Amino acid sequence: MPDQPIPEQQLNIELSEEMADGEYANLAIITHSFAEFVIDFVNVMPNVPKAKVKSRIVMTPQHSKRLMKALIDNVKRFEAQYGNIKDQENTAMPFNFGTPTAQA
Repeated sequence: MPDQPIPEQQLNIELSEEMADGEYANLAIITHSFAEFVIDFVNVMPNVPKAKVKSRIVMTPQHSKRLMKALIDNVKRFEAQYGNIKDQENTAMPFNFGTPTAQA
């Protein structure tokens, strides 16, 4: 009996109107344990000493690696279409945003 192809299953993903607006984040803090990765998305604003976590995503190590590969693939496709994304790795994040350093 020949092998029958397995029919592809479709996944319907719902996106609520509220969720479709998204949340802006300009900082991601990533921590991990042996069982999970935690990614906190934060919106840091100039001259504001506090920043709130806008969203927290908890993933398995396997899903984290799949996310990493998907991001790499999407960045490559983006750069092929729009040009290189300027890397600002050497730029330190000014957490005080030019405000005076606190002193005790």
